Amino acid sequence: MKNFRDITGILLLDKPQGLSSNQALQKVRRLFRASKAGHTGSLDPLATGLLPVCFGEATKIAGYLLGARKAYTAQCKLGVTTTTDDAEGETVATRTVPALDEAIIESALAKLRGRIVQIPPAYSAIKQGGVPLYKRVRQGEEVEVPPREVDVHAFDCIERDGDRLTLHVECGSGTYVRSLARDLGEMLGCGAHLTALRREWIEPFRQPAMYTLAELEQAAADTDALDSLLLPLEAGLQNMPRLELDGDEERRLRHGQTVRIERASTAEQAYAIGPDGKPVALVAVDATGAVRVLRGLCVL
Repeated sequence: MKNFRDITGILLLDKPQGLSSNQALQKVRRLFRASKAGHTGSLDPLATGLLPVCFGEATKIAGYLLGARKAYTAQCKLGVTTTTDDAEGETVATRTVPALDEAIIESALAKLRGRIVQIPPAYSAIKQGGVPLYKRVRQGEEVEVPPREVDVHAFDCIERDGDRLTLHVECGSGTYVRSLARDLGEMLGCGAHLTALRREWIEPFRQPAMYTLAELEQAAADTDALDSLLLPLEAGLQNMPRLELDGDEERRLRHGQTVRIERASTAEQAYAIGPDGKPVALVAVDATGAVRVLRGLCVL
């Protein structure tokens, strides 16, 4: 693309409400004039908060970040269910909210923690036959959403204001917070829908320094100032085992060869760095010390 450039790094974007993850990505990409960009872990237009944007070689590790643990602050309204399980849908039913105390709410929350089976919303990007479910629903098709197992590490009520609950959620890949709100409402006997959602962090970015689009637009006049907001590719790998290579090992791995390194610890995923400290590849290490390249990396 004209005037676009090859840059590598990770930006921690504070996604605004009202934009899809892809719309936010394209705005950021144009500001950085990046020739290659991708994001990790989509957020619905209703949601705000952390959306890591990967540029250049960092796009190669985006898929490895998708399965990471995530944390959200969510708000839900009891007594009202919607077609989308959030505030963007049409009201399906309105029910009276029964008398609820902390113990009743906690009992319902506890049943939705751990390894649970969840039915995602019909209005979701999950594909059937190559077509997202939300498109099938909008075309008037009846869809049956298959249940899936998901991990909910934490699900707590941190505030209550009448029929509105503020929730803290920590979960694994594929978990729909909309579905958690919906199922919590059903367990409480009145239904519920999500009214607000903010993603606070994604591993390994537990205390993220996020930037808004307004801050990026202000910095865009100075390319160096804009680029200074990027994290190095390695920041996305900090929770992964690291393997330090000597010069010969680096050369062989860069040529795609499997290299036996006796000092290497067994790992399904690790990242290898060269003598200069720069990432060489994402690798897998078997019990014999054989190091196999999963994805080559070239960071200048």
